[in-house]
Amino acid sequence: MAEKGRIVPATEEYIREASRIILSGGLVAFPTETVYGLGANALDGGAVSRIFAAKGRPQDNPLIVHVSGAEQATEYAVVSKCARKLMESFWPGPLTVVLYSKGPVPDVTRAGLDTVALRAPRHPVALSLIEESGVPIAAPSANRSGRPSPTSAVAVADDLGCAVDLIIDGGPSSVGLESTVVDATRDRAVILRPGGVTREMLESVVGLSGGCSEIAHRSPGTRHRHYAPDIPLFLWDGADHAPFLEVSGLKWCYMGTKEPPEDTGAPYREVIFGSLGEYASGLFARLREFEASGAEMIIAQIPWDDGIGLAIRNRLERAAE
Repeated sequence: MAEKGRIVPATEEYIREASRIILSGGLVAFPTETVYGLGANALDGGAVSRIFAAKGRPQDNPLIVHVSGAEQATEYAVVSKCARKLMESFWPGPLTVVLYSKGPVPDVTRAGLDTVALRAPRHPVALSLIEESGVPIAAPSANRSGRPSPTSAVAVADDLGCAVDLIIDGGPSSVGLESTVVDATRDRAVILRPGGVTREMLESVVGLSGGCSEIAHRSPGTRHRHYAPDIPLFLWDGADHAPFLEVSGLKWCYMGTKEPPEDTGAPYREVIFGSLGEYASGLFARLREFEASGAEMIIAQIPWDDGIGLAIRNRLERAAE
C-alpha cells in the first residue's frame, strides 16, 4: 500500500494515480491558482465526509465543487443569465458562483443548503485532475480548519500529513487567496466573499447588489474563524503611530506594503511587498513563516478596500479576530 501524505510531482502518471484515489473515495491535495485544495469526489457523500474529518471542518460550512467549465456546471446547478455572464468572463479562474442546486450533489457537500458553489479552476493540474477523474471535485483549502490556507505542497503536509492520501506539488499558488464567491441566483450578483476577481472586475460584467443575512451562509469559508496563525496577529492601518508596538516587549514580525512607524523599533523579521498583488500571493506563506520563526506576535498592515486590497483586508480581519 502506498504511503499516505506523499508529496509527488505533477506528472501525468501521478495525476492518473490521483484520479484513481478520487474515484475510490480517497482524498487528494492538489494545486490551484488560489490555494491548495483538499479534494474528494463531490458526488460521493462518504468521501466528502472524510474532508470534514481531516480538516476538523464544521459540517455547516459548504464546500466548493470544482468543475471543468460551464458545460459541466449545468449538470449540477440551475445556471442563471447572470451566472452565464460571469462564467464567460472569469472561468477558468478564481471565481466561485453560488447557484440553486440540481442533480446528484449530495447534502453533505452543500451543507444541507439548496444551493451549490461551483468553480472552474485555472490551474492546469487542477483541470487535468477533474478531467481525468470524470467527476466534479469538492475541495476546500487543504489545511486544518481555521489555519492559514496553504499555498504550497509543504504547507499541506505540515497541516494534514497522513490524513490525505496524496499531495500533488504544482509549485506555489499564484493568486494566493481563496476565490471570490458570488451569489448569482438572481439577476444581480452578490459578493459573499472577496477574492482574486475584484469588485471592480465584477461590476464591469454584471450588476451587483448588497448582501443580506439570508444568503450570507451560502458561501464557503465565511461562518467561522479562518486563516489564523498560532501566534497573535495585530493589524495596523498605516497611521504614523502604533502604540501597541511600543508596549509589547515581544519579538514581532511585520509585513505590509510600507515600512512600519519609525518609533516602534526594529521588527524581528520584516517583509515589505512591492504591490498588493505580491501581498495577496505572499500573505498566507508569510503568516506560516512568521509563526515558525520564534516570534511572539505578528503585525500586518491592512490595505484600503479597493481592488485586491478588499480581499487582503478580509483575510487579515478574519485571522485577527
